Amino acid sequence: MTDPDVIVVGGGIGGLSAAYALTRRGLAVRVLERASAFGEVGAGIQLAPNCTRILDDYGLLDEAKSLGVLPDAMIMRDAVDGTELTRLDLRDLERRYGFPYLVIHRSDLHAMLLRACERAGVDLRTSQQVTACTNTADGASVTLAGGRVEEARIVVAADGLHSVARKLIADDEPVSSAYVAYRGTTPTASGRAADVDLSEVVVYVGPRCHFVHYGLRGGELLNQVAVFESPKARAGEEDWGTPDELDAAFAATCDFVRGGLPDMWRDRWWRMYDRDPIMTWVDGNIALLGDAAHPPLQYIAQGAIMAIEDGWVLGEQAARHLADEGWAAVLAAYQAVRPEHCRRVVTTSRAWGELWHLDGLARQQRNVLLRERDTYDYAFVDWLYGPTALDPSDEPPMFTPIPLSSANALR
Repeated sequence: MTDPDVIVVGGGIGGLSAAYALTRRGLAVRVLERASAFGEVGAGIQLAPNCTRILDDYGLLDEAKSLGVLPDAMIMRDAVDGTELTRLDLRDLERRYGFPYLVIHRSDLHAMLLRACERAGVDLRTSQQVTACTNTADGASVTLAGGRVEEARIVVAADGLHSVARKLIADDEPVSSAYVAYRGTTPTASGRAADVDLSEVVVYVGPRCHFVHYGLRGGELLNQVAVFESPKARAGEEDWGTPDELDAAFAATCDFVRGGLPDMWRDRWWRMYDRDPIMTWVDGNIALLGDAAHPPLQYIAQGAIMAIEDGWVLGEQAARHLADEGWAAVLAAYQAVRPEHCRRVVTTSRAWGELWHLDGLARQQRNVLLRERDTYDYAFVDWLYGPTALDPSDEPPMFTPIPLSSANALR
């Protein structure tokens, strides 16, 4: 390949999905991944209908279904007493939105997107560390660690939380939540995992902690995640989120939650950061995408989905505008619609995390309100799970928050 139409910096889920979205529109795309091989680290990931709708458009949904699990229900429980607070009927949810709720291993989703890119003819390159992105007279360029410069008409920066290109637009830093996640996957053939209902995605919400479990790989694996606030982080200590803090954080939770802690990988943990929302993602011929633009906390399970949506929107805007109006119009249309939606997701994720981790009277009020919610009330997810907007006028209205204090009238 000579100079490509598009250089994508970063070969994660966001970068590969964007590369595929643009290649299927007839563009020559090169992906530059800094690691020596393409791959994903982590465990499970949840894909709501706003994402599976896009996978279906790509012709990848059946493959994704074969790799994951289609659960019947999403259930929220109190982590202290184990009682059910509220649920979503995911089969009814599929009827409402037209596409399923799917859980899948991150590495399986990533590998599926990598295979799609290979079939489509994306130029995939590893061991390519990009140190700078620059606008040029005819497009944009990237500088690699060895000094080599590569050029394209546009550069899509999908280079994650610590994005190099973001510095062109925002002089900011990641924001620590002081929360940390431990993960673990175990075979379902024996032990505790054999007794867990894999038709459910379950989150146990507790004071300054929560615990999640669901099945993966057709039910062969149980995925479990334990998340908690680190006192060491709050105290400003460098060594925070350690296994001793994990055990202490869940000491007052129910037997089921505590029983999952031995399954966590204790040699690694994920400190949870996001960034304050920014409303400009495009600088000349350089565009941010995925976590480079909008890294969220994970509470509404939209991080990877937003990245996949970004790529799909960019591809759709190219199909609409590129031939007659050029790349400036494509990037302007992308810029016009995506930042506001993702601002809503980032800020709602923060608020949802606060709601999950309440203690004392506030926890009791939250539980009252959640128990009052009807299973088939979609007021809080309609803004997320419908079709991805291509124009600002397509963006649905947000939900109306319910004050915790209103629970007093229901008790």
